[in-house]
Amino acid sequence: MTANETSLDRPSFRAYAAWMLGSAFFCYAFILRVSPSVMVTELMRDFAVSGAILGHLSAFYFYAYASLQLPVGILLDRIGPRRLMTGAIATVALGSIVFGLAPTVEVAYAGRLMIGIGCAFSWVGALTLATQWLPPSRFAMLSGISQFAGTGGGILGQAPLAALVGIIGWRDAMLGIGFTGLALALALWLVARDKPYAGSGSGTIMGGLKRVMANRQSWYAALIGMSMTGPMLSFTGLWAVPYMTAAYGLDRATSASTLATSFFGWGVGAIAIGWLSDRMERRKPLLIAGTLGSTLTLAAILYLPGVPLLMVTVLLFLNGFASACMVLTFAAARELNAPRSSGAAYGLVNTCVIGSGAICQPLIGYLLDVNWTGRMEEGARLYSVEAFHAAFLVLPASCCIGVLCAMLLRETYCRQQVDG
Repeated sequence: MTANETSLDRPSFRAYAAWMLGSAFFCYAFILRVSPSVMVTELMRDFAVSGAILGHLSAFYFYAYASLQLPVGILLDRIGPRRLMTGAIATVALGSIVFGLAPTVEVAYAGRLMIGIGCAFSWVGALTLATQWLPPSRFAMLSGISQFAGTGGGILGQAPLAALVGIIGWRDAMLGIGFTGLALALALWLVARDKPYAGSGSGTIMGGLKRVMANRQSWYAALIGMSMTGPMLSFTGLWAVPYMTAAYGLDRATSASTLATSFFGWGVGAIAIGWLSDRMERRKPLLIAGTLGSTLTLAAILYLPGVPLLMVTVLLFLNGFASACMVLTFAAARELNAPRSSGAAYGLVNTCVIGSGAICQPLIGYLLDVNWTGRMEEGARLYSVEAFHAAFLVLPASCCIGVLCAMLLRETYCRQQVDG
């Protein structure tokens, strides 16, 4: 794509194809994010490791991903997405192959770290492609579709990948994922192009980040995203299954199936809220409504007495739908900062979004331990419903912070508010 081939008002098919490949990368990254969960028994057996070491192995992805978000945003602003994302996908693919061939857990650590480093470019890269080549009036909807692609990757990385592992084994499954990534890298290299100004911005490489971080509105957007994602990653993504077992007597499979409605609501909400925001030409009202809806539905799920399981399922869907308003934080951060700093703005927001899970998951675990009554079953701690309720108080409190920040955020009317 060149300046003559497309414009933001009349994008070419190639522009959309490049963004779709960027979204496919985010889907690919999400598959790898959740993939260890369907290989637990095999990994522990083949590497002869404990659950703690296996958890550490899985977490290498998040260590790399979260720590690189700010540098990724800066690099995308300076260099452009084509070379960086192609190299990133290739790194993920090679990391998957290293992981699949690993003779020891130490080599598997290296493979998982490579996967996390490469995947760090996926979400912000997809947004950067949309920013450079597609109409600003469609940005929120496009980011919602990209988010839905990631949700689809999370689904593919569960039951379908588990079935594949059961047929061909985890090593061959990882090798297949790796070779698929090499094909995706080649496709993106052939289709994507960088804007002429990529790599030629004025100022130092840290200038964009300094401008973004000095802007109070950037932090409001980041905290909204953090407040909506933290409960999703820490409740639905980790602690909700044992809670549902304790509160409703459900087995693990039934709990997981019930909680899947929240992820589905998140995916649907990301597209619907993004489309509606672009249509209304407003960000703030939907962010206020979404944060309020997330707060109320989560409080109802956890603290409203006597709620039947069917109603809990409906509330989980509504909570996921409302929480998906976080996709608008990336649009708002872009519009409240200079165009040349959009990657840095995305990086700041995504650092807080990904970091929310790293903060909330262990915090809730600590609070559960504080309220543990000493019950054990097969070597594992059993927590009471009361212990869960006490620990989960941090979640609606987090949502309330999101409501406050949404009220303080300046309305952009879906237009760039800062030039330069």
